[in-house]
Amino acid sequence: MKTYRVLTFVFIHFYTINANYNFFPFGPSEGDAVLQRGDDEVSRPLKLRRPLQFYDMQFNIVYVATNGLLSSQPPPKEDQYLKSGFPLDFPAIAPFLVDVDTSVGNGAVYYRSDESLSALTRAAQTVQQGFPGTQFRPTHLVVTTWDHVACFKGDHESGYWVSSFQLVLAGNKTDTFALFLYADDGLQLSENGDDVTGSEAELKVLAGFSRGDTSNPEELYHSMHTLQENAYTLFQQGNSGVIGLWVFHVGSSRFPFQKVVGAVGPRAEGTEEPVTTAASQNFNIPEDLAVTASPVSGGVQASLSPENISLCGSILPECSPDGYCTEYTGGPCCRCRSGYYGNGRQCLPMGVSQRLNGQLSGRVSVGATDVQLDRVDVHGYAVPGEGRVYVSISPIPPQAGWALMVVGPLLSTFGWLFALELHGHQNGFSVTGAEFSHQAEMTFYPGNQHLNITQQAQGLDSLNHLKMEMNIKGNLPSIPSGAKVQFQPYTETLHYNQSVLTSSSLHQYIVVSENGGSEMFSYLLHQNISFPMCEHSPLTIPEFQQLDVAHVMVMYTSEGRILKYAIINTVGPVGGELPGLVELNPCRSGKHFCDPMALCLPGEGLQYHCQCAMGFRGDGRNCYDVDECSEGLSSCGPHSECVNMPGSHHCLCETGYEFDFDWRACVDIDECLLKLCHPMASCSNTLGSFHCRCWPSYEGDGFLCQPQKQTGSIESVCERHRNGLLEGLRGWGGDAMLQDYVPQCDEKGQYRPLQCLGSTGHCWCVDSRGQERVGTRTLPGTPHTNCDQPAPLVPRAETLCERWRTTLLSHYGGQPDPQDYMPQCDAGGHFLPVQCYGNSSYCWCADPEGREVMGTRSHDPVKPACISAVPSVVQSPVHPVVTSSPSGPALLSAHGSEIRVIPLNDSQPVLEKASVLLSVQDSVVVGISYDCQENTLYWSNVARSSISRASLEFGAEPVTIIHTDVVYPEGVAVDTVHRQLFWVDSGSDRIEAASLDGQNRRVLFDTNLVNPRAIAVDTTSRTLFWTDWDRDAPRIERSSVEGLHRTVLVGDGLRLPNALTIDPVSAHLCWADAGTKKLECISADGTDRQEINSGLDYPFSLTIYNNHVYYTDWERSGIVVMDKVTGKQTDFLPAQKSHLYGIAFIPPQCP
Repeated sequence: MKTYRVLTFVFIHFYTINANYNFFPFGPSEGDAVLQRGDDEVSRPLKLRRPLQFYDMQFNIVYVATNGLLSSQPPPKEDQYLKSGFPLDFPAIAPFLVDVDTSVGNGAVYYRSDESLSALTRAAQTVQQGFPGTQFRPTHLVVTTWDHVACFKGDHESGYWVSSFQLVLAGNKTDTFALFLYADDGLQLSENGDDVTGSEAELKVLAGFSRGDTSNPEELYHSMHTLQENAYTLFQQGNSGVIGLWVFHVGSSRFPFQKVVGAVGPRAEGTEEPVTTAASQNFNIPEDLAVTASPVSGGVQASLSPENISLCGSILPECSPDGYCTEYTGGPCCRCRSGYYGNGRQCLPMGVSQRLNGQLSGRVSVGATDVQLDRVDVHGYAVPGEGRVYVSISPIPPQAGWALMVVGPLLSTFGWLFALELHGHQNGFSVTGAEFSHQAEMTFYPGNQHLNITQQAQGLDSLNHLKMEMNIKGNLPSIPSGAKVQFQPYTETLHYNQSVLTSSSLHQYIVVSENGGSEMFSYLLHQNISFPMCEHSPLTIPEFQQLDVAHVMVMYTSEGRILKYAIINTVGPVGGELPGLVELNPCRSGKHFCDPMALCLPGEGLQYHCQCAMGFRGDGRNCYDVDECSEGLSSCGPHSECVNMPGSHHCLCETGYEFDFDWRACVDIDECLLKLCHPMASCSNTLGSFHCRCWPSYEGDGFLCQPQKQTGSIESVCERHRNGLLEGLRGWGGDAMLQDYVPQCDEKGQYRPLQCLGSTGHCWCVDSRGQERVGTRTLPGTPHTNCDQPAPLVPRAETLCERWRTTLLSHYGGQPDPQDYMPQCDAGGHFLPVQCYGNSSYCWCADPEGREVMGTRSHDPVKPACISAVPSVVQSPVHPVVTSSPSGPALLSAHGSEIRVIPLNDSQPVLEKASVLLSVQDSVVVGISYDCQENTLYWSNVARSSISRASLEFGAEPVTIIHTDVVYPEGVAVDTVHRQLFWVDSGSDRIEAASLDGQNRRVLFDTNLVNPRAIAVDTTSRTLFWTDWDRDAPRIERSSVEGLHRTVLVGDGLRLPNALTIDPVSAHLCWADAGTKKLECISADGTDRQEINSGLDYPFSLTIYNNHVYYTDWERSGIVVMDKVTGKQTDFLPAQKSHLYGIAFIPPQCP
């Protein structure tokens, strides 16, 4: 049984009066979460990036309830508040507090946080209309919508009403406003209810606000609608001049806010003053909020004049760091500053070459063959100053590669984006900022095949690289293998209509077969491109523009399975070159000698001048990046850090500072407003920091203050809590049992951050008051949450590992015996790669689905060396290109999804110069091998089941060379003399070889392998070595590189041989064993076995240089350097801890 009450925060924007206000957009398409269907449901905590104010409180977590309310804490059960009136005993914002049941009918509750420009602008104008004179500019919203929900008066059998309403909370650093919106169709009675006429009065509804403090019933709540009033009035009235729209100022940190204030804008016809039971109070309210109602003439008020609204502060976060905000008659827009081009939200320096990235997916049919493409990598390079674009797509299987040569729109969109601009005309990036959706339909003749293409451009990432998602579906004409496709120069007319571009054209191409025969074909292309644009700015794009395509080159190479395109474009007036230009200037044709980072400025006739682009320096034919940060040329102000980028720079605020509304200056964060100090402490803000100090007679660090202890007399809160529970347990005749919770206190009497339930293994983190932190509880046997880190705010769904664990825990009656198996899960819910029976040494490896990897089970104190195929989460955006051109001597090491480089100085790693060489998302890089002949790195990836390579030159991109019929590739080795690649696959238990481009692949061994791990090749003797940590018979084997003369080289004294390398000086084979903890070496013929060191921890990979051994260690989480002569070991720990895998060496010069 329920009654009525709701808490909500609302933002609204409107233009006219006396018409019901339209809801803010809502639903899954807007990114809304959907509240679980039911009668008394409460959402998971919605974490806000910025806090909101409610009365004099501040909160950044919101709970949405079915019954028409929103709260900063989980509401109680509905029977505790539905039948009572205001005030409530918990914080609540309630636009329509009533008994709602979404399991009845088709209604639903949607909610989200929103920082979009359109929503912020609408909310700001709404608040300013309701509160004339205020300059409120919101930075964030919470939008909650109850859509056609069933509302009950009492017994659910007697019928129900259907209603729709919305709550918007708009806030900035200091103030919060709430908007209540009610649908124009009011209340509707369900089919099994009585007649609608006169029935609305029977539904009793509450609407208003409650701070949650019932100690003083005369204050700290505001009721705009009571149980005695007709609910219909909420839909037919309003306090802002619009029917169904109510606006309130509900919180502020700028003064003692203890009274909700309603809007003083014009009232909609028939609207009465709201009921307010809060006592009148006088405070020093800021002038911009101390507004009074003014009489309304004629009952109608025009919408707020935009000239009086300055919204640039609220939209500047939407603008590019190289842009600015300007205001037009209708509102603000982003624009690129001088020397840059784009749409204002995305800006690039003029004349600077641009890197392109994307992925291609889809399904195409070539004749009777269907080919599936799954997120194939697309990489490219654009030179806007010349209108040139180069794009490569790989890997493309040959069944589709030859046919895809005729699909010009895969490239032409990039060409349009960065076409050379003739005077007064704009290329695609100037118009859209690479934020657009492209739809194209191709019809090929004479076969009448149809192909649909969609492209979604997502703007620029943090490195100013463009990202595009492409999808193709349909049929392609067949192109013979080895043929060439030639396109003649062509023009295309582009029609711009507001934010949509359309074009239709017929193109011809020639197919030249390998024997020299040729044939001409054609295709019809219809396409449209839709893009967001600022509706307030005047349209400066010519309605018609002409795209001239002077050159198109396309080719497919089956060896590398790479599809390559090149195109040269200009965009100008329809009909060709601008009048008055008799000869084609080199700047127009692209036949000039300016640097790719320079602008070509045409002169008279064939004369031209080269000028380095903004952010570059030189004579125009050779340009070099200006480091604005080191040369003191940055625009970064005080308390900010400058980050140099090609042609530009970015500013980052120092810790304790944040960007102001202008998005330029870094201003101090007043941490005291965030109320981080203890309630019994004073807070003093300082520049970039703050200080907490306990009040007199209290002691502590300011974050936790307790009454000062009288020696041996006063107990802390934790001690009283603990001792009280223990006393109670003794009263029951016993000590604490397994399932009893007794707080754990530290030596100062404070709650320990990690608390556990007896010895059951259930643990969680607590705050300074001993309250459990949501989302930190862990199950028995799983790693405990790091209580020094913020807890996850939104509980996630149980994973397979966690569900299995919960089921077994129930099966064992909640107390499994030590010999019982319980799945071990990591903090993300994934199966740990090593699984064991309880705390025993009976362990084995498990794959990501928890299945045992055969041959890994053992009863050994040293657990098996299992590798997780679950990639770690990359916290910052990364780009898969080589970030530098390292030179030797240097170490290369694999850290999950990263490959790092560490320079060596006299055999010692120089950690301060270490850097990330290459980042590959969603990857676990295990084995690495360096080819000094071509300065190329090869690596295996167990998460993507592939082997890739990349040239170690700045900007080089990785290329996947092995990606089929491979399961868990681990060790890789390059024969730098005979140009061969070798690898072991622990998933298929095979050793394979191929040429360095992945071709000529062959299996060397696929029998008598259990857990192959490391591999090495001696280029002189052409001998192959590998380790197998078979738990029953660990061994090191050898064979010729052709797979002949296989024999066991070392079969005694091994337990977990992980690492393997060849000493370049002695030519001995050396290995490190994680079971025996030894480093040993042996000659290639099996003689002269030597023990180098017996004090290792858990080595994984190994390399040797200049009589020093370098190995990655899983227990130390770092790289260990060992002097072979003295045996001395030194740890070098990376700045960011992660599981280390392979290690390789870049020599100072190639032998």
